[in-house]
Amino acid sequence: MTEIAGEGCAGERVEILFTHDLHSHMDTVYGENGEETGGFGKLCAAIQSLREKNPHVVVLDGGDFSMGTLYQTIYRERAAELCMLGYMGYDVVTLGNHEFDYRPEGIAVMLRAALRQAKELQIELPQMTLSNVDWEINTSAENEVVREGLEEYGARRYVILEKGGVRIAVIGLFGEDASACAPLSGLCFDHIVESARGLVRRLKAKEHPDLIVALSHSGTASRPEKSEDEILAREVPDIDVIISGHTHTTLPEPLMGRGNYIVSCGCYGECLGRLVLRRGEDGWQAEAYELIPMDGSIRGDEEMERRLLDYQKDVTELYLRRFGYESCRQVIARNPYRFPTPKEIESNPSESTLGDLISDAYVYGVKKAEGDRYEKVSLTLVASGLIRETLKPGDVTVADVFGISSLGIGEDQVPGYPLVSAYLTGRELKAAAEVDASVAWKMASARLHPAGMYWEFNPHRIFLNRVTEVGLLDEEGGREPLEDGQLYRVVTGLYLAQMLGAVREGSHGLLAVVPKDREGRPITDFAPHIIHNPDGSEVKEWAALAGYLSSFPPKDGIPVVPPYYSRLHGRKKVRESRNIRELVRKPNKIFWAAAGAVCAASALCAVLAIGGMKLAVRHARMRKERK
Repeated sequence: MTEIAGEGCAGERVEILFTHDLHSHMDTVYGENGEETGGFGKLCAAIQSLREKNPHVVVLDGGDFSMGTLYQTIYRERAAELCMLGYMGYDVVTLGNHEFDYRPEGIAVMLRAALRQAKELQIELPQMTLSNVDWEINTSAENEVVREGLEEYGARRYVILEKGGVRIAVIGLFGEDASACAPLSGLCFDHIVESARGLVRRLKAKEHPDLIVALSHSGTASRPEKSEDEILAREVPDIDVIISGHTHTTLPEPLMGRGNYIVSCGCYGECLGRLVLRRGEDGWQAEAYELIPMDGSIRGDEEMERRLLDYQKDVTELYLRRFGYESCRQVIARNPYRFPTPKEIESNPSESTLGDLISDAYVYGVKKAEGDRYEKVSLTLVASGLIRETLKPGDVTVADVFGISSLGIGEDQVPGYPLVSAYLTGRELKAAAEVDASVAWKMASARLHPAGMYWEFNPHRIFLNRVTEVGLLDEEGGREPLEDGQLYRVVTGLYLAQMLGAVREGSHGLLAVVPKDREGRPITDFAPHIIHNPDGSEVKEWAALAGYLSSFPPKDGIPVVPPYYSRLHGRKKVRESRNIRELVRKPNKIFWAAAGAVCAASALCAVLAIGGMKLAVRHARMRKERK
């Protein structure tokens, strides 16, 4: 989109700078060839440069500004992400699902920390809007904790900005999928369309804004029925601009609704979005739109870089030393290979070398923690959606490893999901493989990566009857059958363990996976099943991976990732075939139930057809007799 020359008259032109899904990516990332990407230093410099040209720019963020790097470990103590958005001059932000990763108390504590830090650092925090919380339907203690934190911060249902003679209303919307991704938020959210309709009517009647902007942590998707922000744009055309976060979408050009615009600039601060609007007879029209790369052409702001170094010291003091590390930049291994990126992993339903490495690390972590008390782990699992970064070639730092498994918090209130132990029957392990092959086929973040088990599946077979081979894998690669009634020990992260109970819902009630204790009793609370180190600390997912990498044989004093992880090992294979024999071999109970339903339907059709023929013949005879 080509920009019209000139700055325009006051009240006729609005320039919006925006980000979303920053995920604590405050440092610049350096690629294999030295290329630079992202970082708050570059982002700060770019915003300052654009503000010098136009002091009336509006700077907004669409949520998920936290959770993704080691900076998140001081979320509650320093609120580094929110404070630095304030330092950069952001006007308004909203919350995403990951702001709730540390549960209701975590976000409330973070907001209070931000207020304290803002005074100490002498910065002005961004205004905050969250528009579609239903405070009445849920009156739980968790709800009140969040509510009090938001009220102390000064969060509102909407924010009114005055920029260059333009009155701008900004609202914050939390989508249905975002809500599902924040099950421990303590909040209930109204549907974005219904909530936005009512709020927009109120805004137009009471505030008379010239422009309405929605910071929508809802996202867009290829499937129209799942593209929440496209639905919002169509159903609420009085919203002029939708800054669409949550799905990490990059839109090189705005999506058009009913005379309104949807914009997205990707994730991790790799680009700064810029939208320029000019008001005409038909309302606001896009004059310019660009995604400005935060690359090597931008020199980072020096003061911001100094502040980040201070935060890194805080990360070491408050978090890393309890794990035995002295720096975010401490090198713990060297990697000679290219591992797939998270996007590549989610787009590929078969085995992943990075998935193999992580799931093997879980076994290592349990063995290290339990020592002589170690009980055999038959299976470990990691889900694609929990793999947040890849392992890049070259030196591997503590920060690199944390970025791979960065999510969550434990029962100890220490950042990082812990490993948990549970037991499943052989029948349930087969069901888990079937869910991976069927349900996760259209839900890439739920795809499973195992250690200790293998399965093969054909995506062209009937739903929930796609697995054709399944069994255990020993450490030498030998295969063993699963016994349906036997209990097997399974280790995974806390989040995935909690989600295993949702298999029944995901399979429409046809399959069930119920985590149990070693006596076979269903687990209702995973806290007693968290795996602990000898000193009583929880075994965190990321720390298990860091320890595993450090255990590899060294070269020149640095552990090196072995060739084993440069190739696949048959843990999960997709064998596509439409051959009728391949489609019907090894049928399970789901197949026979479906076949029975088809036969019953066919039989009913036959009965109806015969009955219809008899009626037709009788009718014909009656007509003949009347004649």
